[in-house]
Amino acid sequence: MKTLTTLLILLISISSKAQNKEEIIETYLKNGAWNHHYLTKEWEEWIDKGIQKDAGIAYLWQQKALPYWKQQKYQLAISYYNKAVALDRETWLSRLAFLKCVFAKEYDNALIDLIQYKKEFGSTYEQDHTLEFYMGLCYLQLNQFDNALEVLQEEINKQSNISGWVHFLDRFYLAISFYELEDYKAAIIEFDKVLNEYPQFSDAQYYKSICLSKLGYKQLAKELLKQGQANFKKGYTINEDSALYEDYPYQITWQWRVAEHIVF
Repeated sequence: MKTLTTLLILLISISSKAQNKEEIIETYLKNGAWNHHYLTKEWEEWIDKGIQKDAGIAYLWQQKALPYWKQQKYQLAISYYNKAVALDRETWLSRLAFLKCVFAKEYDNALIDLIQYKKEFGSTYEQDHTLEFYMGLCYLQLNQFDNALEVLQEEINKQSNISGWVHFLDRFYLAISFYELEDYKAAIIEFDKVLNEYPQFSDAQYYKSICLSKLGYKQLAKELLKQGQANFKKGYTINEDSALYEDYPYQITWQWRVAEHIVF
């Protein structure tokens, strides 16, 4: 009887905490912070009130961090996000790794988090891409090109076997891996697959033109470079949601102004 009573008390306590959590989210997020833009002071003021009620709700810390990513205040963003991870590791660790990779550019730390998440929970997706995709980006940005090639090729093979379809950006970075390893023929093969899906992709045209130039096809390279410049001016570049705020690795921006000097 004592065991049953203890269990009932525990269940009531858990239910009460869950109800309290939902009430705090309802009051301080849904009816509070979310009625304001996340870049306003009111957003954080409402969230801080919720945290004062219960600092053990991971979602509040994640929402508190949100504006700081967009304001490029990465140290603050990561400090608040770490609190969310500490409270709900499985939900927020992979997201933090993605943010460290794409926003904060902390590629070594992002890689640690990505590998650790996969070890603990298996792979998952962030922004339509697998964790392995972001591992590849980190390896590229750390000049570990062999590792980038290995992880991206393995993931693309896996996707091909499962669904028969591969996101063009995954192939783009596989092509970049070949490019960095100076395997220009292999890079061109992958860039062609990318351009078959996204014909106006100026970044792919830029790097393919370099590969063509390296192989001695100067005129073809020059023509493709001009196409790429025209498409860049029309806005055809990496079109990920987060690209509105941050340039992605190997995304061509200012380089178009000196493109001919780089390519030729």
